Amino acid sequence: MVMDKERHFNFGWAWMALCLALAFHVTDEALTDFLSVYNPTVLAIRRRLPLLPLPTFTFKVWLTGLIIAIILLLALSPFAFRGVRWMIFLAYVFGIFMAANGLQHIAGSIYMGRLMPGVYSSPLLVICSIYLLLKVRHRKRGR
Repeated sequence: MVMDKERHFNFGWAWMALCLALAFHVTDEALTDFLSVYNPTVLAIRRRLPLLPLPTFTFKVWLTGLIIAIILLLALSPFAFRGVRWMIFLAYVFGIFMAANGLQHIAGSIYMGRLMPGVYSSPLLVICSIYLLLKVRHRKRGR
């Protein structure tokens, strides 16, 4: 029973770590003017693929939406610490999405030949994503 609690405890910390890494990443994006790259990219994609519903954002809407999302994700932490079963699915989605987000910033920087907004925090985002995915995998297997 103690090992079971320890697994849930570790899963909870992994969840919190990724939430905080996301908060750091959003701060990085906000300070490095992420929307100056994102919005023109979306507009260019829309011109080529008009049926693809990609949104553009004002800074206030973008930041407010992300702050709310981070608060909601952090509010799920007690469930991760308790090892609630449905959190496994959410952890996989969250971990995979954040790993892809971080890798996209890194790949974009390599492709563009310059550091893209949000790239400074991307390695932390990828590391915390992998940590969460490993912990949820171990939690699911019952290790």
